[in-house]
Amino acid sequence: MAAEFLRFGMNDAQRKLTAWLQIAGALGLFAGTQFPIIGILSSTGLSVMMLVAFFVRLKIKDGIIQSSPSLIFMIINAWLSICFISFL
Repeated sequence: MAAEFLRFGMNDAQRKLTAWLQIAGALGLFAGTQFPIIGILSSTGLSVMMLVAFFVRLKIKDGIIQSSPSLIFMIINAWLSICFISFL
């Protein structure tokens, strides 16, 4: 995975920050089952992260097929945001 981040033009600190944000987002999704506002924040944050990942992939000239997982995960997290909003 470190080689992929180098290919994306990102340094080691950005790789570690991304990992910690993804872990925090996953924990936030879990906490969102009891506290919907935390679920909204974490799923929205993960959606934004996946949207950025999609554009980074396109910027480095990866094809749509290689870029599509990040787009799919963005859609899933956006859907989760809507679901968490309905629990408020």
